[in-house]
Amino acid sequence: MTQITPMMKQYLEIKAQHQDAFLFFRLGDFYELFFEDAKLAAQELEITLTGRGQGEDRIPMCGVPHHSADQYMSRLIEKGYKVALCEQVEDPKEAKGVVKREVVKMLTPGTMMNGNVIKEKENNYLVALTSFKDQSFGLARTDLTTGECAATLISKDLEDVIHDIASSNAKELVVASNLDETILKKIQEKCSVTISFEDQVELDPRYEDLCVDLQSEKLRESFARLLQYLIRTQKRSLNHLQKVTYYHSDLFMKMDTHTKRNLELTESLREKKKAGSLLSIVDKTVTAMGGRLVKNWLERPLIDQSAIDGRLEIVSAFLESYFEREELRDELRHVYDLERLAGRIAYGSVNARELVQLKRSLEKVPVLKQLVGKMVPTSKNHWFTEEERVFELIDLLDRSLVEEPPISVTEGGMIRSGFHEELDTYRDASKNGKQWIAELEQKERQETGIRSLKIGFNKVFGYYIEVTKANMHLLPEGRYERKQTLTNAERYITPELKEKEALILEAEEKMEQLEYDLFVLVRDEAKQYLEYIQTLAHSISEIDVLAGFATVSEQRHYIRPVFSKKREISIIDGRHPVVETVIEKGQYVANDVHMKKGREMLLITGPNMAGKSTYMRQLALLAVMAQIGCYVPATSCEIPIFDQVFTRIGAADDLASGQSTFMVEMLETRYALTKATQNSLILLDEIGRGTSTYDGMALAQAIIEYIHDTVRAKTLFSTHYHELTQLDQELEDLQNVHVSAVEENGTVVFLHKVIDGQADRSYGIYVAELAELPSQVTERAEALLKQYEGSAVSTKAPSTNQPEPKVTLIDQQLTLFEEDTTKENKVKANLSGQEDKVIKKLVKKDVLHMTPIEAIQFVNELQRLLK
Repeated sequence: MTQITPMMKQYLEIKAQHQDAFLFFRLGDFYELFFEDAKLAAQELEITLTGRGQGEDRIPMCGVPHHSADQYMSRLIEKGYKVALCEQVEDPKEAKGVVKREVVKMLTPGTMMNGNVIKEKENNYLVALTSFKDQSFGLARTDLTTGECAATLISKDLEDVIHDIASSNAKELVVASNLDETILKKIQEKCSVTISFEDQVELDPRYEDLCVDLQSEKLRESFARLLQYLIRTQKRSLNHLQKVTYYHSDLFMKMDTHTKRNLELTESLREKKKAGSLLSIVDKTVTAMGGRLVKNWLERPLIDQSAIDGRLEIVSAFLESYFEREELRDELRHVYDLERLAGRIAYGSVNARELVQLKRSLEKVPVLKQLVGKMVPTSKNHWFTEEERVFELIDLLDRSLVEEPPISVTEGGMIRSGFHEELDTYRDASKNGKQWIAELEQKERQETGIRSLKIGFNKVFGYYIEVTKANMHLLPEGRYERKQTLTNAERYITPELKEKEALILEAEEKMEQLEYDLFVLVRDEAKQYLEYIQTLAHSISEIDVLAGFATVSEQRHYIRPVFSKKREISIIDGRHPVVETVIEKGQYVANDVHMKKGREMLLITGPNMAGKSTYMRQLALLAVMAQIGCYVPATSCEIPIFDQVFTRIGAADDLASGQSTFMVEMLETRYALTKATQNSLILLDEIGRGTSTYDGMALAQAIIEYIHDTVRAKTLFSTHYHELTQLDQELEDLQNVHVSAVEENGTVVFLHKVIDGQADRSYGIYVAELAELPSQVTERAEALLKQYEGSAVSTKAPSTNQPEPKVTLIDQQLTLFEEDTTKENKVKANLSGQEDKVIKKLVKKDVLHMTPIEAIQFVNELQRLLK
């Protein structure tokens, strides 16, 4: 085996300390990777895998140029990997033996500051989880790009922990290395998150001030784990981290991940994109900060009415002042991402161009303050309280930086003339020296008579006089010293040029270094304003979001919601905020929702594709919009404040954890039944369809009864089990409603209108025809349906007061109909099948409580049967 070189020994020692990361090992102008790192990186990055050494001892190796390494590292982070950045930390010219190297920074999914991983309008959260002996959990999170920090405690409920991690869309989770493997496995099954380990939980004294508002030692320990991980991996100042805020889940409307997904709050179900979500409708923000804030508000609607009303008051004020609001939004468009600029200032990664962006943003503050003051009453206007600090920072940046600085901070051209006397002296020397060079060129041309003679410069040879070979005989002897030979020319130096070159290059070298040093001073001075910049950023983002709410409310004719103290719902002409935008104008059918004593539960029946799910989601979305402080799509809306929303609408197999569609359905339903209170909203769609008919119907009825009698939450329950409509006779707070449809000449028209009463059929075969199933299938289904209906007697749902029936072997057969032995039914038996069905429908129907349109539909149905 080949002896390991000193450099490779150094690599292996450093790699041993960073086993869970790709080690980018700096060698000259490249970052190199070796062994398994190289094999995997070559595959993931689609770069060439080479080797170091010969034969069997050849070490797998690949590399990327240092100037373009960021894009490669970002691609690895985006895939969930970590990168350890290993740099040379001493000058190779002064090194004795192997150049000293060490990891200067860890790049991980939760600690990235820039690159493709960071989305402009999304937070990039790193979360730390601590499990305590009493089975409670501490969660702390930060977005390193903005400095936001928060923490909470959750008691003995791992599901709530998982929902919190998932709802924050955390990119990385930091846990103790000895965390229970069962807990970790459950988290990994439900959350797409990179796992990292940190066992140090002592709070660093330098950051003690961040925890002044945390009273619990558990919270402090949870944040300390997060902080220690950041200190260990980032190896630089974290001064931009803000004070840790305590958030309690009881302060916000709770929605589990299934509910947020089903309601399509921030992304569509099918394409997983913002388009088609509620966020795409209410996000009219014009700043990146506002975009992140409105998403956070949607994830956590308020339950404090005074706080909600405070937001609504400002939306109302913005609505009343169209021209001022539009001028405000135009000014906001010129405000850069102050939160992330503050993060880069603290991190030392900000450049001069970004500092100029900061200055231009700050220059907008006085006009923003003036415009907001015109619209919002002083009592509600809590923004822009330290305006004088704006002018201090603007003055610093204006005096120090040119208007259009380069991106690079090491090549000069950033600092404004007049800011620093010594720099101006160097610049003058450089400028005059170059002028002297231009004059020398003219002088040499005149003295030699060579019109093509020129003086040039490159970094290798410095300044030189270039003469073509055809003109070499015109040069005077003795004064020109040959410096370089080219194919068609010769390059020379003269004592005079050599002397001036030394002066010019010395001035330029010192000028570049001094410019960088001055830039660092300006950047460090800007750090003193970090807390102010972050406060200002939050103010501007709030204004941006609320002005956006006013804009969408005006554009889409939304109204201000009213909150009911009696837990009653009264919505007139409610509309689904997303669906109404994707159909032709004027075609959306608005619907009312009335829920109060006597109708706390709505049992919804009706045709497939007629709008039952839209109706259910619509109520939940209006509640969410109201509780984030936005107006809602309706003619009028009185609604209670919901503490939680649960949905079970649609399901798919969870193959990762080996759970079937029906198991997923039952788990989601169980979560709702065990967590909901009487102040919650529950939406259940087609419960029980994933198992046999009788199993499903029995489960559905039992769930309805449990919610009605025990949970008492506002509930919308849609079903195709028409037998369940009998429950309105047994359950005092259950009301039947249905989505109406009209059938004429064999064609079904869905009216999309939800009205009281029960539907008599689901029109499933008609939907199958719309889906263009083979006509042979749908015609056969129609014939079978007539056969079933011709001899059917409705099965009545068991009374909630009756004892459980005894099941015999005969009962277990697939018996669709009960045998009637009454005198009335014996008479009916003598009638033809169709007449019998008509009479049964007439006897069963409560005609006194039918609406005109229901009566027309009913008579039309009877006619169809008789024909």
